[in-house]
Amino acid sequence: MKSISELINNEEPGWKLVSERINDATNKIEILPKNKKQADSALYHTQVTTRSPMGGIIYETGGILVDNGWLRILGSGNNKLDRTLPNWNKGKTFKEYGEQPSIFLIADDVVGGFFGINGGALGDDLGNVYYFAPDSLEWKPMDIGYSDFIWWAFSGDLSEFYKNVRWTNWEKEVTEINGSQVYSFYPFLWTKHENINDLSRKAVPISEIWELHQKFAEQLIKPAYNKV
Repeated sequence: MKSISELINNEEPGWKLVSERINDATNKIEILPKNKKQADSALYHTQVTTRSPMGGIIYETGGILVDNGWLRILGSGNNKLDRTLPNWNKGKTFKEYGEQPSIFLIADDVVGGFFGINGGALGDDLGNVYYFAPDSLEWKPMDIGYSDFIWWAFSGDLSEFYKNVRWTNWEKEVTEINGSQVYSFYPFLWTKHENINDLSRKAVPISEIWELHQKFAEQLIKPAYNKV
């Protein structure tokens, strides 16, 4: 594995490009402050350079919250988003740091949806981002890579993307939970219902929803990748 000094690129930092996109963003963006020690550790365990947007986000932020915290882009961890990009993946998409996962989780949302980079488990489009939809329990291709996914999160039409899973007054509620929680719905989102407002919901740890959704996906549909 490369050392921290080998991963840091001060000549062509990816964060510069990310910052420019943040300035042009049409969605509400909150940059979470980083902890230097955690940033070093997260960058090292992810093994990407800061020349890339992913490396820039890991090394310069504790993560990024979009649209009042509806969407969370993982970085090096913060009190409001107490998960780093590599440690969130460890035990889910790979066993030990340095391994190449067949799916790499990069972001998630408050309704239990997960964004991941295809490392081979989801098809031939390696490097492209997929969305694990909580209302279908399937990985859906977004036909974009990581950089374009970040631009989409900053300026894409999230209202359209999430039109079926946003309830009345969601803006206030999502600010009341932290980045390690999501809303669990009952009946489940993948069951038949007419309106999201008819379902009951409560905040639960995101790790519980990940495990639950993967379990149901395996039972009801088909596992997208081999278990870790």
